[in-house]
Amino acid sequence: ARASHWDKYLAKLSSVGSISEEETCEKLKGLIQRQVQMCKRNLEVMDSVRRGAQLAIEECQYQFRNRRWNCSTLDSLPVFGKVVTQGTREAAFVYAISSAGVAFAVTRACSSGELDKCGCDRTVHGVSPQGFQWSGCSDNIAYGVAFSQSFVDVRERSKGASSSRALMNLHNNEAGRKAILTHMRVECKCHGVSGSCEVKTCWRAVPPFRQVGHALKEKFDGATEVEPRRVGSSRALVPRNAQFKPHTDEDLVYLEPSPDFCEQDMRSGVLGTRGRTCNKTSKAIDGCELLCCGRGFHTAQVELAERCSCKFHWCCFVKCRQCQRLVELHTCR
Repeated sequence: ARASHWDKYLAKLSSVGSISEEETCEKLKGLIQRQVQMCKRNLEVMDSVRRGAQLAIEECQYQFRNRRWNCSTLDSLPVFGKVVTQGTREAAFVYAISSAGVAFAVTRACSSGELDKCGCDRTVHGVSPQGFQWSGCSDNIAYGVAFSQSFVDVRERSKGASSSRALMNLHNNEAGRKAILTHMRVECKCHGVSGSCEVKTCWRAVPPFRQVGHALKEKFDGATEVEPRRVGSSRALVPRNAQFKPHTDEDLVYLEPSPDFCEQDMRSGVLGTRGRTCNKTSKAIDGCELLCCGRGFHTAQVELAERCSCKFHWCCFVKCRQCQRLVELHTCR
């Protein structure tokens, strides 16, 4: 099945300084015509989409910083390498975190008053069963999710959403958005004499994006391998192993097993782990034994410069010395 070019779009979009003119939409490689049209109709929203793309890349790299596949980006396209053009669990995570990034950034832009098309969620009002007053500016997650669905999913839907890869991408896009919805928080403020909580007003807020990343990383570790099957008149993805319980809308799904990412294979977009820094004392995946795939590692003494002997001076600044420290650095052979 042919993979979509959302990844190419993500790379191009995250590097664009600003999207303020319709001509910019035409220059964003990887968009299909319907996305270009949406871009032109929603220029003010597109800067939020750009921020969402940057958020997604940064969060992916944070979550996988100690893994063999560390979500490293390339200067060429696709930005995450050819790994995401295959139906692997890595591709599943990239699509989920990207879709979540767009929904998150657009939602935040609504609440902060950046966008004319949306504002706070005014449907959250009245008194809750817990006795507090719904007030303040609740995050308009409904608008953020709807925009992400319209903009991100349109490529897969334009192909009829019948190919196995299109079904996989659509499922993981939705799982990314669900990760925000299921972790929405209630934030409150107390009002009363001397800070007492006689009256408490509360509003709904999106979780920190780091929490969304953690949730999707857990879904990555427990992702379900699926295969397409005809169900009535349509096609659906079902677990490849019939003994596994069916996946939910919040789970990630993938079609193909991942490579081991040990050795460089540029044809498959695998960079390998040679030269990666590893943790000599760890038995986990970031440890030298696993990360270096049994090839061993080099050890070198490296001098680090860092601030030390910091003192607070009245008033008001901190003065530090610059100290040199020798550390052992271990890198995979």
